[in-house]
Amino acid sequence: MITPWRYYDYPVKTLTVRLPDPLFAEIEGAARSRKVTKSEIVRERLERGKSEKVSLWSRMEDLVTEVESLPRDLSSNKKHLRQYGKHRSGH
Repeated sequence: MITPWRYYDYPVKTLTVRLPDPLFAEIEGAARSRKVTKSEIVRERLERGKSEKVSLWSRMEDLVTEVESLPRDLSSNKKHLRQYGKHRSGH
């Protein structure tokens, strides 16, 4: 039997991750259709993500509040600051 690390010409590490069922099924299906290991599919996707130049805005866009939902005078009217920080956990 050949041990897995002998397949590589360079040192490798093992990482275990827990995936939601739909993502696992997607990776498993891609591996089956291409007749490669699931690890190969994951490595390819990680490498592809590393090479794509993605802006900070596009990575954080879902965390930013819609401007239309904020008061027009948010930056100039001090009444908006009255309760600022009061409801934070641990305070």
